[in-house]
Amino acid sequence: MGELPLINSISIDTIIIVAYFVIIVLFGSFFGRFIKGTKDFFFAGQKLSWWLIGMSCVATTVGSYSFIKYSEAAYKYGFSSSMSYLNDWFWMPLWMFGWLPIIYFSRVASIPEYFERRFSRNTRALATGILLLYLTGYIRINIYTLGVAAHSLFPQIDIYSASIIIAILAAIYVTYGGQTAVIMTDLLQGILLLIAGFVLLFLGLKFLAPHGGLLANLSPSFKTAFSGFNKPEEFHFVGIFWQDGMANTAAFYFMNQGLILRFLSAKSVHDGRKAFIFVVLILMPLAAIAVANVGWIGKAMSNAGLFINSEGEPFQPGSKEIFVIVSRMLCKPGLFGIIIAALTAALMSTIDTLINAVSVISVNDIYKPYIKADAPDSHYLKVARIVSVAAALIGILLVPIYASFKTIYAAHAAFTAIITPPLVTAILLGAFWRLYNTIAAISTLLGGSILIFLSLILPQLIQPFAHGVSDAGNYKYMRAFFGLFASGAIGVIVALLTKPQPESVLKGLVYTSINDAIRKFKGGIPNETPGKKVRLKPQYIDSINEDSVRISQDVMQQLNALPDDLLYIADPAWWYGGLRAANVRAGVPHSQDNSIILISKETMQRGSLKLERDVTIVKIM
Repeated sequence: MGELPLINSISIDTIIIVAYFVIIVLFGSFFGRFIKGTKDFFFAGQKLSWWLIGMSCVATTVGSYSFIKYSEAAYKYGFSSSMSYLNDWFWMPLWMFGWLPIIYFSRVASIPEYFERRFSRNTRALATGILLLYLTGYIRINIYTLGVAAHSLFPQIDIYSASIIIAILAAIYVTYGGQTAVIMTDLLQGILLLIAGFVLLFLGLKFLAPHGGLLANLSPSFKTAFSGFNKPEEFHFVGIFWQDGMANTAAFYFMNQGLILRFLSAKSVHDGRKAFIFVVLILMPLAAIAVANVGWIGKAMSNAGLFINSEGEPFQPGSKEIFVIVSRMLCKPGLFGIIIAALTAALMSTIDTLINAVSVISVNDIYKPYIKADAPDSHYLKVARIVSVAAALIGILLVPIYASFKTIYAAHAAFTAIITPPLVTAILLGAFWRLYNTIAAISTLLGGSILIFLSLILPQLIQPFAHGVSDAGNYKYMRAFFGLFASGAIGVIVALLTKPQPESVLKGLVYTSINDAIRKFKGGIPNETPGKKVRLKPQYIDSINEDSVRISQDVMQQLNALPDDLLYIADPAWWYGGLRAANVRAGVPHSQDNSIILISKETMQRGSLKLERDVTIVKIM
């Protein structure tokens, strides 16, 4: 890398990157005005639209480690690097029609809270510990990746210096704006990173055109959709399937508190499902191309002999630096700054989610149950903000753990294979099997974790599950299969040998009792008859419950709504995405003009709605 010219400290690229930092921090902090309490801080008021959630999910999924990690994998292993980005679809039915409605309608604030309701307080404590290990591990791998990118750009800057700056900036706007700030900044950053990825693809194809094009400079084996079944050791099909497709993807959608908070911020389960479809079937395939194409282009450039050092001689770049090297060669000054800003956007859009998730778990599953149970909501909001800063600092301190791995992909794989299988197994069995009980859940979490950590000392335990993979790399991929099998076997055997939980405990917490959760969520029988969306003029009324509104009987019929049904009112401008909105209940119909909705001043303030603007209203259930 020293053979390439460095960025001048006062270049246009540096100015753009610094300006981007300032804009994002100010933009994210601005949304502190929408925070009225912990529900807003953690769930953005549970009122956001599907498209806003979907775009922000992609920004979270595509971290800075994604650009570096998948460019590195693409450069070394070819088109098969996209395998791990395109294996989410087979989890869709379980997630959309099982897990999402269970956690949404149960009104759980965190995954550990679900464990206490479904099993016991001790199970919640175990789940809390494992989940915090998972989230802080994700924070530090993102910070480490940024350090790798920053060191490639500025060799004189060490990993820690860059990591500290970015972590603090992300913590600032999460601290002030909470989940709303996370979602809104991730919307902006998600758009930027997808654009940046496809701009690089276009520039790469244009750059290679005079030299025969992209495909002509790649070997046939490089262009295969899948890697070898159990070779090469660092990236093989069976390992990617078990580690990434099964353990990591299940962990990401079923236990990653940061991502789950996004979907719990949706105005309804229906919008949450639409967001998930949007993410998995549309945005994730686009993201796979956006984050990996630089590696493919880099390999074609290398094969064509297009990497030339300052002495005019060809050289082979390192895989960890390929994203930065290729981006610098393809982009003119200014555009390169935007690309690196996109890389930083990807980091911040992932780390902000993780920081917010750690604050949720720390407050909801540690501080409230064990330290201070009956404090005002404002007190918990203050604690959540303090924890947000602490989470960023802890991530910085733990960065060196990943530096020993050959590739960032391998570091990430090893981490998820060790941490995720027991908790993922307990979630899936708990949500979809009524016979799975408290003893089985504790046995799964403890027994599965012990066996996985034992396999680090005795890797021969994994050999029966290795599909012919040798013990090179200490089975970093196949450990996920071993962990899932061991955790699942323990859970199933113990559940079959012990007494099931009472049916009264399971209501609303397993797939077969979702209707019970829906009735509890509404506080009555749900009204699922579809109705129309209506536009009305708000008018203040004092004699009304803060959570209720009154509309005319004619409008009630258009909505197909009854008194006490759940309604959603919002500013008519779709681009707010639910930022100016509120969840309310239908009160007794009024006898005034059909175009009027009677509403309290407190509800208007809670929804950031304006009296001089119309509102749209739709029935939720």
